[in-house]
Amino acid sequence: MSNTVIGILGSRLDHQGLGNRRHSRWRPSVGILMQPQFPVDEFVLIHHKDETELAALTVRDMQALAPQARITPYVVDYADPWDFGQVYSQLHEFTRSQRFDPEQHNYYVHITTGTHVAQICLFLLTEANYIPGKLLQTSPSKDGIQGEMQVIDLDLSRYDQIASRFEREAQEGMAYLKGGIETRNAAFNALIAQLEQVSIRSAAPILLTGPTGAGKSRLAKRIFELKKQRGQVSGKLVEVNCATLRGDNAMSALFGHVKGAFTGALTARTGLLREADKGLLFLDEIGELGLDEQAMLLRAIEDKVFTPFGSDKETSSDFQLIAGTNRDLFQRVRDGKFREDLLARINLWTYELPGLRHRLEDLEANIEYELQQFTRKVGHKVSFNKAAREQYLAFAHSPRATWRANFRDLNSSITRMATLASGGRITEEILNGEIQRLRYDWGSFQPPAATDAASLLREVLGAEVLAGIDQFDQAQLAEVVRVCRASKSLAEAGRTLFNVSRTQRASSNDSHRLRVYLQKYGLVFAELANSE
Repeated sequence: MSNTVIGILGSRLDHQGLGNRRHSRWRPSVGILMQPQFPVDEFVLIHHKDETELAALTVRDMQALAPQARITPYVVDYADPWDFGQVYSQLHEFTRSQRFDPEQHNYYVHITTGTHVAQICLFLLTEANYIPGKLLQTSPSKDGIQGEMQVIDLDLSRYDQIASRFEREAQEGMAYLKGGIETRNAAFNALIAQLEQVSIRSAAPILLTGPTGAGKSRLAKRIFELKKQRGQVSGKLVEVNCATLRGDNAMSALFGHVKGAFTGALTARTGLLREADKGLLFLDEIGELGLDEQAMLLRAIEDKVFTPFGSDKETSSDFQLIAGTNRDLFQRVRDGKFREDLLARINLWTYELPGLRHRLEDLEANIEYELQQFTRKVGHKVSFNKAAREQYLAFAHSPRATWRANFRDLNSSITRMATLASGGRITEEILNGEIQRLRYDWGSFQPPAATDAASLLREVLGAEVLAGIDQFDQAQLAEVVRVCRASKSLAEAGRTLFNVSRTQRASSNDSHRLRVYLQKYGLVFAELANSE
């Protein structure tokens, strides 16, 4: 196969004086043709139209050195050689003008000469395979004018150490965002994997959604710490719950105020946006923010400027926004309570954190995490005895455990038991009291319902149908009905009821399994959900 070199004329390195001195000095483009182990069949020499004289001289010298090689000039005409857009556009046009045939020719892209902008553009075009070749780097040698040459293969799969380093850094970032918890939920892990990339590559707004207690605030703090570790922010993390902001206080807290802006404004106030300059602003429950504040926030995000309350002068703040909400912001827009333009601006990177009921495979790891946190706080180790641990896990995975407040419920539960653990051991006695406490708390939120399986099924099926069902099946069916009534969808009910067996299948269709079971008794999920 023949060798084709593509390079840019070096206005300085290839010059080296237009007289005879040039023959005694290293010139990169010419030196490639002097490599004894690297025969060149064609050299495409790219040069600017203003360098015609130097290009003609260089081509003559190259032809004199290697008469067997075909030297092909290619003229570019960008107005500014340091403008990425202009340079890349014309070099990209060059690649489109060539008929590359990698089956017959080896292509090498010489990136020693030309401006740094041109070198970067050639690298990008080669890396993206617009030029199907390898990079060629040359350098002067101590004894000779031909210089030294090195071929750079862009196939990074050959550089396992480099690839593994980047993979290791990504894994470390993911582990940090997860608080070191070995989570197993596939959807959550995929969410964290992408969020790790977004956190260190983007300063655009991030929207975290999900139910109360799903971990939005904790995750926002870890995003900030990760960005700080990677040098992405130099300012501080500023947090505020928008549900606590009302009226003049909202404007003042967020954007600051001048002295005398309103009754009681005895001194000026900086405002949270200004405090977050060069850092990160976390607005939790952003759906509770007033429309006026939303309008000012939108401008602050887009233009990095805002006007403090009562002032006629703008101030600036360069912050990254993370917003949190357990509301459906699209519904808030439809209700006229949230600005559509603000939602469009903060909806670039949106991540819905699942509640604890949808991450039961991660429950055991989170229990261990809560115990470790408690141990650090009190200074002595606390753990379950074997029987208590097994019973707690069984209860925690059962339909009776609704985990209404998600990880806040789990944190409170572990804290109570660990506090009562004499000698650092959580026993069955402590566990039984905790389970009663949780069931009472969760039951307090439930509407009045039939107290036993027979009464519940009589309400759903009727006395005549109920009479033909075994008591064993009645107990099971009653629990299924209760779960269906407490679930928002057929899929959610299926995940709850088949929480163990679904993890042992290559693919699970919880909705179908539950639908078939209900059909056995002539029941439909939608009717059960509405009958509550």
